[in-house]
Amino acid sequence: MQGFLHFWTMGQFFVYILYSSSIDKYYVGQSENMANRIAFHNDGARNKIWTRRGIPWELKIVFGYESKTESLKAEKFIKNQKSRIFIEKRIAGGWNCV
Repeated sequence: MQGFLHFWTMGQFFVYILYSSSIDKYYVGQSENMANRIAFHNDGARNKIWTRRGIPWELKIVFGYESKTESLKAEKFIKNQKSRIFIEKRIAGGWNCV
């Protein structure tokens, strides 16, 4: 993991934002095990999903939640914004930035 990283944790469930400089895209995901999930996204042999084309992925920010339900809601909310600017504001200033 290189570059800039914010890491806010509260619980056992996480929403994370990755960035790929090779395709200039962000990816938002949710997991209970961050180390395994990041390793998966960057493993060309195991990764058969969309993120394979962006290897290597860089972890930019992580938000922690007490429940899976909360983390899934947060992930869905971020994805529903469909906004690179929204994602970059979260990376720069955290969840509550304007």
